[in-house]
Amino acid sequence: MKVVLLEDVKALGKKGELVEVSDGYARNFILPKKKGMEATAKNLNDLKLQKQHQDKLAAEQLAEAKALAEKIDAAMVVMKVKTGEGGKVFGSVSTKEIAQAAKEQCGFDLDKKKMVLEEPIKSCGNHIIPVKLHREVTAKLTVKVTEG
Repeated sequence: MKVVLLEDVKALGKKGELVEVSDGYARNFILPKKKGMEATAKNLNDLKLQKQHQDKLAAEQLAEAKALAEKIDAAMVVMKVKTGEGGKVFGSVSTKEIAQAAKEQCGFDLDKKKMVLEEPIKSCGNHIIPVKLHREVTAKLTVKVTEG
């Protein structure tokens, strides 16, 4: 029996694949647990339409991420922190503080978890922070840390 998988099934295939399984396996496991559906012409057409819709949404999200990345690359966030001798910052500047400052100054609603900060910022000056907006798009946010 030919079955279209609705979710990943270990040792059988991934979601959306058309696989050949025994009738008993399909009747007793795949169909009752909603892990797949019988590969009829209607089901195959529905699956094709769903895939087209998902591809369209993915393309729109990618375009939005690229547009936001251009805006982020052009922007600069200024952070004022207390410093000691030699420009050393008391404490450090975290991604949470950067995200809050970016929202206040530039209007970007960035998730602090998407900022890739290898080590906390502990010195004054310009710092470039990569922000993962999409798995294919990474923007570079410039953060200027000044004495305040």
